[in-house]
This record gives sequence, structure tokens and C-alpha cells, in this order.
Amino acid sequence: MKVEIITPQNQKIIEDVVSIQLPGLDGLFAILNNHAPLITALSKGKAKVINKNNETSYHPIEGGIVEVLKNKIIILTEKL
Repeated sequence: MKVEIITPQNQKIIEDVVSIQLPGLDGLFAILNNHAPLITALSKGKAKVINKNNETSYHPIEGGIVEVLKNKIIILTEKL
């Protein structure tokens, strides 16, 4: 999967993602390969990204929106 984190100031692209865990309004949720299409709101927290080498990285999220479509995840947020 491919993840794009977009803010008004910049854009970060993360390739070869196996899973991502995001802070939803009602708690954490995970997105895996071939996830159903989704658009939902995010709360403040951290995005936990695991790549194909099983390496984990964390990216702060200041709320926003996520869209999932055809193994591409786009996160719109105020800050990274």
C-alpha cells in the first residue's frame, strides 16, 4: 500500500506499507492491504505505520480526514 500524509505546508509519501493504525473519533482502527473503500474523520494521535520489512514508524496526526481507495491511503491533517 501507499500512504500520503498531506498538510497545508508539505506532503509525506510512505511506500510499501503493510498496515497502518490510525486514531479515529471512536478509537484506534487499522487498515490492511485490499481494505474496503473508506472516508472517515481522525482525532489527534499517532499514525503507526508498518512497512514490508516489519519496521514500525510513528507519525503525529492533529486530527483530519483519511481516504482509503485501491490500496492508496490519503491522510489530510493540519500538522505532521
